[in-house]
Amino acid sequence: MFKGSIPALVTPFKNGELDLETLKKLVDWHVEQGSNGLVPVGTTGESPTLSHREHETVIEEVVKAAAGRIPVIAGAGSNNTKEGIRLIQHAESVGADAALVVTPYYNKPTQRGLIEHFRVLHDCCTLPIVIYNIPGRSVIDMTPATMGELAKLPRIIGVKDATGKLERVSQQRMACGPEFMQLSGEDATALGFNAHGGVGCISVTANVAPKLCAEFQAATLAGDYALALDYQDRLMPLHEAIFIEPGLAGAKFAMAELGLCSDEVRLPLTGLEDSTKTTIRAAMRHAGLIN
Repeated sequence: MFKGSIPALVTPFKNGELDLETLKKLVDWHVEQGSNGLVPVGTTGESPTLSHREHETVIEEVVKAAAGRIPVIAGAGSNNTKEGIRLIQHAESVGADAALVVTPYYNKPTQRGLIEHFRVLHDCCTLPIVIYNIPGRSVIDMTPATMGELAKLPRIIGVKDATGKLERVSQQRMACGPEFMQLSGEDATALGFNAHGGVGCISVTANVAPKLCAEFQAATLAGDYALALDYQDRLMPLHEAIFIEPGLAGAKFAMAELGLCSDEVRLPLTGLEDSTKTTIRAAMRHAGLIN
C-alpha cells in the first residue's frame, strides 16, 4: 500500500509555537520533490514535546495540505493504550490514510502485552496500522513471531523497522508473509533493507533531500542497485551527519540552511554544536544540495 521515500516530517516552530504556514509549504514541497508519502508527528516531528492539541492540529493540517496527492501516515502511538485509542481515532476522523503506532515505550510490556495493545488499537478503528519497532527508543523489541501473530489481523499491514538488523526483513517475511509491507526506519541501511525485501523508508534525511531519497528508493524498487549505490554514495555522509546529534535537530538545521524552516527545537533538545553544523554543511555539499 505504501512504498518508496516517506519523510518522517519535522514540525516547524516559530517563537515556540507551531508554524503552520511553513508546515503547509513543506507538504507542497515534498509533493513537488517526489516524496511518496508523509509521516507527521512521529519522533522526528517532536511528538514527545507537543501537547495533545498540537499533535492533533499538525495531523489535521498535513492531511488538508496533502489533499490526497500523497498518503499521510499519522503518528498515533503511545505507551498508554487508552491514549493510543484516542490518537488513532482522531487520525481516522480527519482523513489520515494510515496510522504509525510505536511499540509502547518505557513500561516494557511482554510480547503478549504487545499483541493485546495492538489488537485493541486495531479493533478501535478502521485505519490501516503500521507497527513501529524501534527498541533503541522504546526498550522493548517486537519479535518476528509476535509480528507474525499481529499480521493475521486484517488492518495491521506492515512495519517500520528501526532495529538496524537487516536479517529481520527476511525473518519477518517468513513470519508475516511476503505481502506484509516492510519499511526501513534507518536511512543508512535502507539500501540493504530493500535488497532483503523491503519496499521503502520512513526517512529523516528525506526532510532535507527528498528528491534524492525518492530517486534512490525508485532505483531500488526497480531493481537497479548499481544506480541506487550511486545515490547511496551521495547520501551516506548526510545520513551520518544528521545523526551526530538527535536527528530531528540535524534535519532542521539542514533545512534552515536551505531556507525551508527555522532550526528551532523544543527542550530538552537544543541547537547543534558548531562542529556538527560544519559536518552537516560538508555533507550537504557532497550531496549537491548546496555550493
